[in-house]
Amino acid sequence: MGRDFGWLWAAYAVSAYGSGLGFGALPLIAVLVLDAGPAEVSALSAVGPAVGAVVAVPLAPWVEFRRKRPVMVGTDLVRFAAMASIPVAYALGWLGFVQLMVVSVVVATAKIAFGAASGAFLKGLVPKDDLLVANARFESTNWSSIAIGPPLGGAAIGILGPVVTVLADAVSYLLSALSLTAIRRPESQPAVPPAKTPAGVLDGWRHILRHPVLCSLYLNNMLVAGLIMATEPILAVLLLRHLGFPPWQYGLAFAAPCLGGLVGSRLARRVVARYGQARVFRVAGTLRAVWLIGLVFVRPGVAGLVTVMAVELAIIVNMSLYNPVLATYRLEHTPKHLVARTLTAWSIGQQTAIAVLTALGGLLAAATGPRTALTVVGLLILATPLLLPRLPQGAKQHTPVRSTPV
Repeated sequence: MGRDFGWLWAAYAVSAYGSGLGFGALPLIAVLVLDAGPAEVSALSAVGPAVGAVVAVPLAPWVEFRRKRPVMVGTDLVRFAAMASIPVAYALGWLGFVQLMVVSVVVATAKIAFGAASGAFLKGLVPKDDLLVANARFESTNWSSIAIGPPLGGAAIGILGPVVTVLADAVSYLLSALSLTAIRRPESQPAVPPAKTPAGVLDGWRHILRHPVLCSLYLNNMLVAGLIMATEPILAVLLLRHLGFPPWQYGLAFAAPCLGGLVGSRLARRVVARYGQARVFRVAGTLRAVWLIGLVFVRPGVAGLVTVMAVELAIIVNMSLYNPVLATYRLEHTPKHLVARTLTAWSIGQQTAIAVLTALGGLLAAATGPRTALTVVGLLILATPLLLPRLPQGAKQHTPVRSTPV
């Protein structure tokens, strides 16, 4: 797909691996350096991204009507500065909880703006027939970074101290910005903004809600993502506190299955070419939801570890097949002048759903116990396939196979 796409992919990869190394670093620093309690750690994990989502709302039109590559470079540099401020403050003895919270909000906001700009940029950079391949490559990179980054990050923290992975994450944003500046293809002129009205902020949601298929996919995605992520803290309590899993087994249980993301993402183009988008949405969309209930049956020891890994692997394989097809369909069915606002609306909805459902899951676990909470979440997610759309007969069903491998 050309040199310029290679630089875009390199920017995505270096940023993803940096984030993988720094996964969970802010809560860890809050505990190890600032002696934060459970309430403060929960606030850092939930409130920061939620506030970031709110701040990102008025940014959507600003991103939409500007050239996307400068926006991507700018948000990378903002994230670099925010993350780099933590090791600097730590070295000077000035690090505080308020700074961690501000950094969490800034990074969450910049992430949404970057995602909106990069999706719009990708649509103009890559031929339509190659969009699925491009999204599949991003998907595979994302899952491999999750599989490799956190274990390496944990080892680095143990050897070099609590802020080393934050510094690595900061540098990754700087390298991403440098990669983006290497892209030489000029951007087309951005759309001209209409008369300035508050309605422009909401145009992304309007487009989603007026498109029957996108609306169904949007609602389904919010619930599935929110319910899956709601199990993470509950499962951590069950495995580490109730069942006595050592930390290395807990990390392995989540890192190793992420390699399944390479399988699903590499199969995406072939599966769509053979069976069509509609069947992928129905089958893979259903299969990513039905396995979560299996976490209820986790027991101590090797059998429990294998159970968690098997459930996570089944979810991730189907999710990594489903996600690039969803991303491609969303770009194909969104007009160019609405891409950034639509992607912003999508990210905000997903991030908000994750924050709300994670908080509710934690309250339920505190009131009833982690296994009961996992049962409720596992049963609720079984209903989400009912929201998956049935594409109309005239919808695109097959994508021609080209020689470009994923």
